[in-house]
Amino acid sequence: MLMIHIVYPEHDFRLKKEAGKDLIFDELRRLWVRLTPEEWVRQHFLQYLLQGMKYPASLIAVEKEILLGELKKRFDILVYDSNHQPWMIVECKASEVALEEGVLQQALRYSIVVPAPYIVITNGQSSIGWNKSSGQLVEQQALPEWGS
Repeated sequence: MLMIHIVYPEHDFRLKKEAGKDLIFDELRRLWVRLTPEEWVRQHFLQYLLQGMKYPASLIAVEKEILLGELKKRFDILVYDSNHQPWMIVECKASEVALEEGVLQQALRYSIVVPAPYIVITNGQSSIGWNKSSGQLVEQQALPEWGS
């Protein structure tokens, strides 16, 4: 598998402890969320999209609920194109979770409801991406440039 090389930018995350729980401020959702290992990956990946790749914050959705058949699920990150159509879906996992077939299958299930041409799975240390083209998944060496 082709790994996408990601250099996470420096960022001053706002952290606090409340009722014995660690929280991090999600700048896109504008709220404090529980700092789980997966959330740590999600927040770093968001900063990479915003600072490193210059994706517009106004076109990024975080943890929105979708209906998968009768199941309510939440995708991690969805980037829309300039026409507000789904463009890239990102599934985040904690760093100790291996990026195996099951993680890709989860992202593919979400992409049935939210049909985005780009799919990315990441555990913060490794990231793998695909472009869905003519019914095929084509591995990518890098995240797509904004607007491509």
